[in-house]
Amino acid sequence: MKRILLVLSFLSLVQTASAQLFSTEKVRNQESFDKNFLSWGYFLGFNSYDFNFDYEQDQKDILIDTSAGFNVGLIGNMRINDYLDLRLEPGLYITKRFLNYDPSYFAGIADVNSSDLEREVRSTYIHIPLLLKASTKRLNNFKPFIVGGISTALNLSSNEENPDDNSVGQFRTKKNVYFYEIGFGIDFYLYWFKFSPSIRGVFGLNDELIRDLDANSPWTSNVTTMKTRGVFINFTFQ
Repeated sequence: MKRILLVLSFLSLVQTASAQLFSTEKVRNQESFDKNFLSWGYFLGFNSYDFNFDYEQDQKDILIDTSAGFNVGLIGNMRINDYLDLRLEPGLYITKRFLNYDPSYFAGIADVNSSDLEREVRSTYIHIPLLLKASTKRLNNFKPFIVGGISTALNLSSNEENPDDNSVGQFRTKKNVYFYEIGFGIDFYLYWFKFSPSIRGVFGLNDELIRDLDANSPWTSNVTTMKTRGVFINFTFQ
């Protein structure tokens, strides 16, 4: 009986809290903010980049060790209607990844050491997405949304023009990368500004790998495509 009463009490509390959150009218902060045709802001955040490999032959996967990176950038927002916005979010994204090769890739090659089995890939992206933001109706002082679009990035750390390759320890990638993106978040209307945490997945469209001069290179010969994928967590201030 006590358990039943506890459950009923909990359900009643949840129902009451839900009613207060979604139904009770509150003082609306920044009530006319979303009526502006153009608005501006900036974002700070974190990223975690990965690679997705497709292979020529069935060998052990190249393993990727990821690390948390840093994002910073600007926002330009154009209002289409009460529920749709077009956004441009140019930013600087800094990250690094480590590729770990299985020793089987080096079968028949003499003098293989531990440094040959790992490659560090540093990336500094100038990332420019064009996004469509679709929002729900505003609920008091918050408004959930989804966002999606396409983007391009210039990798300042690509080594694309470097004549050296993996034979001397230089792993090379292409400068220009293209993505599609999709994510979601919530707009919180605070007293002085609008704060919007969001999470977004990014998926590369083009192969980024620069092949080694040796057609039988253990680092690149078995790779059909190498495409970036990643997760962004951004905190937007407008």
